[in-house]
Amino acid sequence: QVQLVQSGGGLVQAGDSLRLSCTASGRRFSSNAMGWFRQAPGKEREFVATISWSGDNTYYADSVKGRFTISRDNAKNTVYLQMNSLKAEDTAVYFCAVDSERFRPATSSVLAYEYWGQGTRVTVSS
Repeated sequence: QVQLVQSGGGLVQAGDSLRLSCTASGRRFSSNAMGWFRQAPGKEREFVATISWSGDNTYYADSVKGRFTISRDNAKNTVYLQMNSLKAEDTAVYFCAVDSERFRPATSSVLAYEYWGQGTRVTVSS
């Protein structure tokens, strides 16, 4: 049974940093792209960042570009999201996800992701 376990959320002030982690168990995902999405209250889930299976390619939503960094450690079956210079508008529940298809180029489409973490709340106070 595949599980994605997230950690690292919390309450911070604007300008602070947080690092989210997501570790998969039950299957190796070293050949699958992984991503982060978020959902703010009353809004749809939106793309944040994605990283290719090799880690060579990363893509970001315009709203987080330059502030957030996605990375992965395939040996640990883990993906990270380093969030710097946090803003109030970053407040949301953050979800990690794994692409269903091996070796597919990293994509921002939520439809490509099959496995999802439980969600981690990030609250940024201004």
